[in-house]
Amino acid sequence: AYVSASYLSEDPTNTTTAKLSRFSRNSRFSLTTDLFSFQGRKQPPQQQTSLLFLFCYSLFHIMAALNKIAANSPSRQSPSELETSLANALYDLETNTQDLRGSLRPLQFVSAREIEVGHGKKAIAIFVPVPLLQGFHKIQQRLTRELEKKFSDRHVLIIASRRILPRPKRSVRSRNTLTQKRPRSRTLTAVHDAILSDIVYPVEIVGKRTRTKEDGSKTLKVILDEKERGGVDHRLDAYGEVYRRLTGRNVVFEFPQGSVSEY
Repeated sequence: AYVSASYLSEDPTNTTTAKLSRFSRNSRFSLTTDLFSFQGRKQPPQQQTSLLFLFCYSLFHIMAALNKIAANSPSRQSPSELETSLANALYDLETNTQDLRGSLRPLQFVSAREIEVGHGKKAIAIFVPVPLLQGFHKIQQRLTRELEKKFSDRHVLIIASRRILPRPKRSVRSRNTLTQKRPRSRTLTAVHDAILSDIVYPVEIVGKRTRTKEDGSKTLKVILDEKERGGVDHRLDAYGEVYRRLTGRNVVFEFPQGSVSEY
């Protein structure tokens, strides 16, 4: 067996996390080519065994981490760099954090998106299957704290991946061929309301109203529970920008100035 000099030059103390982060969707198995490339220089048997073991362990770690992406998601076959890093982070938390292991094991995500939220900061929107949303909610506060440590200077938001169905046509033909009514949960309004609730979770929304300006533009004003002011007031700008990028609607998050009944 012959081993590439470029692979041997890597620091053996590098963690698997660092190695996995270098894998992109088109070079997930580049380590295989590098390990068994012929360079004309034979390595000692003991070093060959160590490198082969490291390769097998790294490959197992990569495949196990990618299992955190839902099987029916296009990202499973071609994950972005962010999605690969996120899958690796979730797998690391599952294997190394005792109190999260059981809760994280069945959880997967569909995709992830990085969004600029202003002031040089970013947010990561993690889209998860709707049936798994409750599982994420059970550990969301702890999970987001741990992920924000790994993705420094970025807010982490968990949002269900929902599909909006178009409004059915009013023609006679469409009424005759329509086999099932559109569920209310698949309407534009219902999906936008659900996204709003997901973004601010676990903070409760205590009031909403829409402001219309003279030019006809509308801004949704969302009032959050006063009890959570100290914990999320620094995240309000991120909430608003993520919601605007996902729905195209302007929103302002505030805490009540007077009685909640006013809203």
